[in-house]
Amino acid sequence: MTTPAPTFRERLRALPTFPPGLPPFGVDLDDLSTAPATPQALFARWFDDAASAGVAAPHAATLSTADSRGRVHARTLVIKDVTAEGWWFAGQATSPKGRDLAENPHAALTLFWRELGRQVRVTGRVTSAGPEAGAADFLARPEGSRAAGLVGNQSSPLESTRQYWSAFADRLTQTREHPGTIAPGWTAWVLSPAEVEFWQASDDRGHARLRYRAPDSATRHDTEHDTEHDTAWTKELLWP
Repeated sequence: MTTPAPTFRERLRALPTFPPGLPPFGVDLDDLSTAPATPQALFARWFDDAASAGVAAPHAATLSTADSRGRVHARTLVIKDVTAEGWWFAGQATSPKGRDLAENPHAALTLFWRELGRQVRVTGRVTSAGPEAGAADFLARPEGSRAAGLVGNQSSPLESTRQYWSAFADRLTQTREHPGTIAPGWTAWVLSPAEVEFWQASDDRGHARLRYRAPDSATRHDTEHDTEHDTAWTKELLWP
């Protein structure tokens, strides 16, 4: 008798989640005073671990936004910097993420490094860093990326690939002839975190979670960012 093919659910259940030999958390979870004072510092440590382990695109993150009606949208992008102000990313103000953020500045970034069994979740309020920061980000992009940014029309319906490549070729010529050209509406955003969670898987499934909370996290989403509190974080363990 022929063995029935496994169902899609069974195929999913059979897949391994993480490779063996996962690293420890890197912090004494029984003494949180040993953890870095800020989530940015621990993030930098974990990021270096991911880069050293050969994780592909360790700077790739999922940005989740919602519009004024609460409809959630997510996409993968690359973070541009991590500073005391927060986590940075960039794009067109007229893009779907730009429109969402104009209506609702609350957002979340999620980074997942499977090879290390690690995940980082950053939630907070997003603000524009201003036109100078946007221009600097755009001019630092590779030539082809700048040409693509100048094409614009992100996420609008496209009649054919020929239409896109024709527009791209025109903008590439423009970029080469006028390298200082900046795409209108190009924006550098910074997500000022109210909470940052670090999640570490383990071989025995005894996963660990450490959350940093800003002292005013209950109201921080709806108030101006206060840089005086950048280092005054509450650190707490969460049940896996």
